[in-house]
Amino acid sequence: MTARHPVLFVSHGAPDVLLNPGATVHLWEKLGAKLPRPTAILVISAHWAAREPTVSTARTPETIHDFGGFPDALYAMQYQAPGAPALAARVRELLTAAKLPNGEVSDRGLDHGAWIPLQAMYPDADIPVVELALQPFAGTDWHRRIGAALRPLRDEGVLILASGAVTHNFGWLTWGDNSTPLPQAVSFANWLGDALARDDRPALLEYRRLAAQGAAAHPSEEHLLPLFAALGAANPGEIPLRLEPEYTYGGLAMDAYLWQEGSQTPFQTEQ
Repeated sequence: MTARHPVLFVSHGAPDVLLNPGATVHLWEKLGAKLPRPTAILVISAHWAAREPTVSTARTPETIHDFGGFPDALYAMQYQAPGAPALAARVRELLTAAKLPNGEVSDRGLDHGAWIPLQAMYPDADIPVVELALQPFAGTDWHRRIGAALRPLRDEGVLILASGAVTHNFGWLTWGDNSTPLPQAVSFANWLGDALARDDRPALLEYRRLAAQGAAAHPSEEHLLPLFAALGAANPGEIPLRLEPEYTYGGLAMDAYLWQEGSQTPFQTEQ
């Protein structure tokens, strides 16, 4: 039997993270090299929203440059991974079995929430990728339910990659200072890390009410919702490894979380 595959949440940060590789990009590179190689990747990105959970069946998904104002080198980047229509069909089957509505489109490419971290993790772009849209106004428990429905994919060699942000308040960003973490960002990132370490799901689902900086860290929820899908795909009691590479632009906590089965060779943080 294939070992249960890990679940990974990453904070994808500003798109230019690839142009000035630092601790975050190096972490992604290490994850790609050290984690079990998946047969396919399902990405749940903060940058694709739909009325219901929707998969892309594109066989050759395009690279979407869904941002503005960055250097030309970023727009020249292409991530030409194949699509995975069979995985898309399997995702719909699991969602239907969980009595969750779902749909598909045939022409959706990979937004930067997907291809930015994948470019560092799997630069050969040789692993098939499917995206699943989230529902920004449906809340935390809805996305936990989606993740729970998709948990069987872990036993089928699929990497569930949730891509969003631990903190996402543009008012917290200090574009001229990329070194000093904002205290509010640190406060929320640590609250989140502590709650995940306890597997305190009731508190996590109510983060906007219970965390002192919860609503401020996420004026809108779409960038944290992928984390709840990852949480749902993890077994209750499965505690994630918190990976803390850096803060970028002061207010972006670039934390990643990795849920991995105890019987696997654990991902190590030391160099």
